[in-house]
Amino acid sequence: MIAQVQGEGLPLVVIHGFGVDHRIMLPLEGALHETGWQRIYIDLPWAAGDSDADTNVASANDVAQGALDDIHEHLGERPFAVIGNSFGGMIARHVAHVLRDRVLGLATLAGVFEPIHQARSLPRRHVVREDLSVLALAGQMRDEYEAMTVVQSEATLEAFARYALPGIRGANQTILERVSSAYGLSVEPEIAHPAPFEAPSLHLFGRQDHITGYEDGWKLRDHYVRGTYAVLDAAGHNAHLERPDLTAALVRDWLARTMASVL
Repeated sequence: MIAQVQGEGLPLVVIHGFGVDHRIMLPLEGALHETGWQRIYIDLPWAAGDSDADTNVASANDVAQGALDDIHEHLGERPFAVIGNSFGGMIARHVAHVLRDRVLGLATLAGVFEPIHQARSLPRRHVVREDLSVLALAGQMRDEYEAMTVVQSEATLEAFARYALPGIRGANQTILERVSSAYGLSVEPEIAHPAPFEAPSLHLFGRQDHITGYEDGWKLRDHYVRGTYAVLDAAGHNAHLERPDLTAALVRDWLARTMASVL
């Protein structure tokens, strides 16, 4: 469902990751609010909390179709760009290929490119900056924060508490379990639509991301012929929370390239 709409201009559809909600993407607002794009934040089915509205959702294919339905309902036939984080990056790739004629640009942040966890090429778990005082401040959210974070600081703790934790705590676990059992799309977007993707794209990864890694996404670099690829040091799976300034600069650059391609 459409969770939030910000600003005016060309539509930019924003899709969050697995087990969180649209709030995980709100740190991008600082980079987006003066770009000439209207931000349309989608909540994926588990973000409904205890709602029974999405009881039929049982796979990544269902989630992807739901995103397509939301986009069609809200935008009709209007062209748009799309950005997705983690699992939302996989959904964004699906949207961008199915609706290629209308999609102006695609960005993925720590995107899922290999749905089977055991098949992923992953770096070893490495915390770049440890800070026991920050872990002590984390209190009851320490386990969730420590599991995901490679730069432990008061800034990343505050960002995690504000943008990630509410979605984690409010997620509908029944829907998450069902989708987990069919986590991958039936056909990867680049296989279903093998022609090179020619719209401007951005694929941003964390060098220390032990959840999705970066090498699986890099393998598709020839498909995204106008793609910027960036692997950020001192960044894990929540790269945009740990390296917000560099992420913002790369996202703004992608949107500027996308805007220039349609003017």
